[in-house]
Amino acid sequence: MEKTPIIRVKNLYKIYRVGETKVRALNGVEFTLYKGEFCAIVGTSGSGKSTLLNMLAGLEKPTKGEIEIGGKHIEKLSEKELVTFRREKVGFIFQSYNLLNTMNALENVAMPLSFRGIGRKERLARAKKYMELVGVGRQAKHMPNQMSGGQQQRVGIARALAVNPQIIFADEPTGNLDSKTTMEVLHLMQKIVREQNQTLVMVTHDNNLASYADRRIRIIDGKIVSIEEGAREVEFEPPESKVKAQG
Repeated sequence: MEKTPIIRVKNLYKIYRVGETKVRALNGVEFTLYKGEFCAIVGTSGSGKSTLLNMLAGLEKPTKGEIEIGGKHIEKLSEKELVTFRREKVGFIFQSYNLLNTMNALENVAMPLSFRGIGRKERLARAKKYMELVGVGRQAKHMPNQMSGGQQQRVGIARALAVNPQIIFADEPTGNLDSKTTMEVLHLMQKIVREQNQTLVMVTHDNNLASYADRRIRIIDGKIVSIEEGAREVEFEPPESKVKAQG
């Protein structure tokens, strides 16, 4: 089956001026990602991985180079066009969940849809569908402070999915979670990529987390040092299967 390229990056540079010094946060980066792929951008703090994520998401402009997403050159878009691009094409999953404490889980998931002018009834119905998909359907009426970190991150993932984005960007999405919950969230991200044919780009400093992605782009000092393929499967038993095994 022919794979469809969804992100093409060519000769990408980001140079910051710090006093008299030029800092090359990205130094000639090139790669292609395909639809329905789970990709990890891996590097230590200061490697350029977060700068790269910000460029792909249209949050920062490159100094030079090309970023083509779904056939559109986003480096050429105006600020107003970039706002529309982010709102309509991109879902975000954050390390700190970024849920609004004044809204319940369902309202948090539905919120990005209100920016698209979708009516309340349809917004809530769509939000409920994605909450059930990620396993937090029962928490719909809970406020963020009534949920565990893992539940809040699942709500964050449902919110990213609800806008039906071309790409989901996840910035250290398990940074605040314990190891068991991290595996649950990784399993969920693998499942979404495969079953929903979503494209997911995760930034992480953790080689173990990255090993579960279909492709790993390793970045050091603003340059790609390797691109590896092949994902480990999350060895994760849903709680109900354990009960049956014991019975």
